Amino acid sequence: MKLIPLVMLPLLLASGVFAQTSMTSAVQTSKPAASNSPKKKQAEEPTKNVFGTESKIEGPITTEIYADEAFFDSNKNVGVFTGHVKVLDPRFSLQSDKLTVYLRKGQDQGLERAVADGNVGVVRERPDPNTNQPTRAVGRSDHAVYTAADGNVQLTGTPRVQQGPNMHLATSADTVMLINQSGQLTTHGPSRTEIHQEAKEEKPGTQPKE
Repeated sequence: MKLIPLVMLPLLLASGVFAQTSMTSAVQTSKPAASNSPKKKQAEEPTKNVFGTESKIEGPITTEIYADEAFFDSNKNVGVFTGHVKVLDPRFSLQSDKLTVYLRKGQDQGLERAVADGNVGVVRERPDPNTNQPTRAVGRSDHAVYTAADGNVQLTGTPRVQQGPNMHLATSADTVMLINQSGQLTTHGPSRTEIHQEAKEEKPGTQPKE
């Protein structure tokens, strides 16, 4: 398995490289060095991370894409990953049969959106506001679209989302689920929600109330 920095993706797009072998792509982003010119400081906008949304993680962020094959189109600024695709990022993880990455045109060539197809699984973890313990939300669907501008993940194709023992399922193939950057879920279309609660254990000698 080869390790190819995804920061080289624009160069690979420019050269039209096609990889037929199993590969790993990694991208590392960091804030640019501060300028000594006060005029430039006033003109510069806050730096956004590679996914287009503000991150609370300090320092560089590395995103890895694992796949069996990869194809880069320099004319369309598109990268296509197929075969056992896995995306590892400090803010989420994703797996699918195929992943298409669209880059913005221009000098930065940052991520515009990513489209996952086939056996899609998305995992997002965030701290519970009451216990401050990490909670995991797992979304599964046939198709998913990640939009860098707002950090939203849209699930289609009989999607379902599970958090702990609770499950939220689409009851129609046309139902659309949207998970935002904060982990909030919005559903458009018919769905069913299953809330599970463990039975309370009664202490020995306790009589049931009539």
